[in-house]
Amino acid sequence: MHGPDPADPYPMPGHGRVGFLKPLVDHPQIEIGDYSYYDDPEGPERFVETCVGHLYPDLGDRLVIGRFCAIASGVRFMMNGANHALTGLSTYPFNIFGNGWESGFDVATIQAGIRGDTVVGNDVWIGERATILPGVSIGDGAIVASFAVVSRDVEPYAVVAGNPAREMRRRFDPRTVERLLSVAWWNWPADKITRNLDRIRGGDIEALEKAR
Repeated sequence: MHGPDPADPYPMPGHGRVGFLKPLVDHPQIEIGDYSYYDDPEGPERFVETCVGHLYPDLGDRLVIGRFCAIASGVRFMMNGANHALTGLSTYPFNIFGNGWESGFDVATIQAGIRGDTVVGNDVWIGERATILPGVSIGDGAIVASFAVVSRDVEPYAVVAGNPAREMRRRFDPRTVERLLSVAWWNWPADKITRNLDRIRGGDIEALEKAR
């Protein structure tokens, strides 16, 4: 046996609140890696509707989530469509109400505020009700504390908390982080991961580097 099937949307029998997202999410602007899961007492099926806000096709931004991420209930990814135009004297979105108010609206005033894709690395843990703002990148191995509001990029293996989220510490020293990123165990085939679970769960980076 080489672990759960990443194509199984419900990998824990009897625990329907936990689901692998890749087989559950079918959206052209969302990319999710194997084994990343969402845990919600209401069920993981409505991840997009519950957790991803203002993702509009005409803006073209994407949500990219790597492999082996753990996403707790109530997490919100706020996408670029949540932004209002900031180029004028008012931020009120007159155009969306039509009836003549759409006249003269320039979509470029919205596009000027687009911050790019939202990208979550591999082996990232995002705690309950954390909010990730548009265009943020979260590095591999990072931890986002519950209720954090992440408005800027998070470095690999950093722990962030608060509103706005600030780096509290790094999980490992810089050299160890560099070695972990080089190993990139999350890209290994399932059989190699299975053979080396003790090394992945352990604290010996040299042993992980020697894994076969």
